[in-house]
Amino acid sequence: MENYNATSTDFILVGLLLPSKLGSFLFILILLVFLLALIGNLTMILLILLENQLHTPMYFLLSQLSLVDLNYISTIVPKMAFNFLFENKSISFLGCGVQSFFFLTLGGAEALLLTSMAYDRYVAICFPLHYPIRMNKNACVLMIAASWVMGSINSCAHTAYAFHIPYCRSRVINHFFCDIPAMLTLACMDTWVYEYTVFVSTTVFLVLPFIGITCSYGRVLLAVHRIPSSEGRKKAYSTCSTHLTVVTFYYAPFAYTYLRPRSFRSPTEDKVLAVFYTIITPMLNPVIYSLRNKEVMGGFRRIIHRITLVKA
Repeated sequence: MENYNATSTDFILVGLLLPSKLGSFLFILILLVFLLALIGNLTMILLILLENQLHTPMYFLLSQLSLVDLNYISTIVPKMAFNFLFENKSISFLGCGVQSFFFLTLGGAEALLLTSMAYDRYVAICFPLHYPIRMNKNACVLMIAASWVMGSINSCAHTAYAFHIPYCRSRVINHFFCDIPAMLTLACMDTWVYEYTVFVSTTVFLVLPFIGITCSYGRVLLAVHRIPSSEGRKKAYSTCSTHLTVVTFYYAPFAYTYLRPRSFRSPTEDKVLAVFYTIITPMLNPVIYSLRNKEVMGGFRRIIHRITLVKA
């Protein structure tokens, strides 16, 4: 790092792990989590695509969530692994911009998809007779398209700004990916206006959806007693607890990181919190939604049975 050429347009990523025995152990652990996330999300996408009984709005949204998570973790971990293995921490200006764009697009899309999934369960349990109308195919496609488009627009605005401001200090980003707030500490101009827009975006994409999800599931829990069968009530409670677990792991560290003023932030704490929403959550989503979902597990068994019959 000492030999870094200050005239270069490349950035340097400090990284998450130190080159030590502990760092190597954590690196292997992260790689295992990465592989689990890839296998789990790919399996969910293929299962929902192939199993007709899972062709419902809830599982259509879940397949999109798996698609987002698959790309989300792939945007961060491979570059981080490459830098750690080859001790080459540089990333080009263009590469940094591309990584930031996809990170913000996928992060915003995931936040909105989780909100759509909460709305789906809210309508299904609180207004079951209206469900076929409110959550028809067109409404479902519109929710998914809105998640991707709004995430992309938000990402374009932030990325365009961050990569057009002058960087006249060190080009060393104290993070393991091109996180724009970490990059702003290197700017040679006052960025308080932009930091305010980060606060607004965080409120729109994280705080308000989180409040909406909490209110939706609060209404769901109040309405669960109206479900006639005990099995249906158990399923509703399970859905709420499952979704809230995922939501907490994703929204809480993300919002805490981006809502704090720069003076209250520390690079080490930011990197640790980022592990939750960039690495752990993409791995947890398919695990939680499959192991705690009888319909998904049933569909998986049916697919395995079909494969066994074909081979026989």
